Amino acid sequence: MLRGAVFDMDGLMFDSERLVYETWQMMMDELGLSYSLDTFKNTIGLRSDKTEHYYKQLYGNDFCYSELKQRSRLIFLERIEKEGVPIKKGLIELLDFLRANGIKTAVATSTSAQTAHKVIKMAGVYDYFDSFVCGDDVTNSKPHPEVFLKAAEKLSLPAQDCVALEDSINGIKSAHSAGMTTIMVPDYLQPTEEILPMIDCLCKDLSQAIGFIANKSSASTRNSSR
Repeated sequence: MLRGAVFDMDGLMFDSERLVYETWQMMMDELGLSYSLDTFKNTIGLRSDKTEHYYKQLYGNDFCYSELKQRSRLIFLERIEKEGVPIKKGLIELLDFLRANGIKTAVATSTSAQTAHKVIKMAGVYDYFDSFVCGDDVTNSKPHPEVFLKAAEKLSLPAQDCVALEDSINGIKSAHSAGMTTIMVPDYLQPTEEILPMIDCLCKDLSQAIGFIANKSSASTRNSSR
């Protein structure tokens, strides 16, 4: 029976990947380093330490990742404080549906707890969620299933009773490995041939996920009553 929904954050609930990319492109241009959207895409869904390793492979061990990460965070927060958090289409509608149907909700993000909690509160959706698992709450980053398994544990549910909503390839791999039903709403990354078999529902926006979850929930209810 479907009793829980676990959300990624950046690129799924909020159009934050675009803002982060624009910030990194600006900083790298200032440093005179070659950078592109494709480079940024390779960091999507990664925890901070994995991202740092990736950048140091590209730019050398002297690359000042920690300083740039902190600067990027400050620029991002300043921007959303001025402009508001860019909420993805269908998010509020989906959260209202889940609440009305008694489906528990959690966030499972690679972003640090400090940033994630602040952004979710600024977006006005914090109270929709029952629990949160952030990048500094886990040892292994996506595509390892730890973040989704921990989210299910915090909801006191088996992973098999949860649906995971993701925008990234590593996120889908992570949720699938955890044993969750998966919904992908692509942002920068389109599904590859490798992960298509791991996706149970492919949506253009979050509002399209409502029908799938409703059907899945009703089917589970019918089967459990037989």
